[in-house]
Amino acid sequence: MKYLILILFLAALGSILTGYFLENEWSQKLIGFGVVGLFFIVFPLFSYYRWKGKDVKDYMLTKENLDKMRERERKS
Repeated sequence: MKYLILILFLAALGSILTGYFLENEWSQKLIGFGVVGLFFIVFPLFSYYRWKGKDVKDYMLTKENLDKMRERERKS
């Protein structure tokens, strides 16, 4: 999964850079496809890969988590 994300990221970046530096009739479309691929394919895959197996409640500001943070701060 990590290598797939890397390959897709490099393809999107390559498309954006190719469209930027080459001035032909497809330049704007290359840039557009690169940006769409980056934000609608690469970023969601990366987010899924990084959050897989983690509990979302550990990262939310709930009353219990705020109490834990305050307790850690008092100990410091």
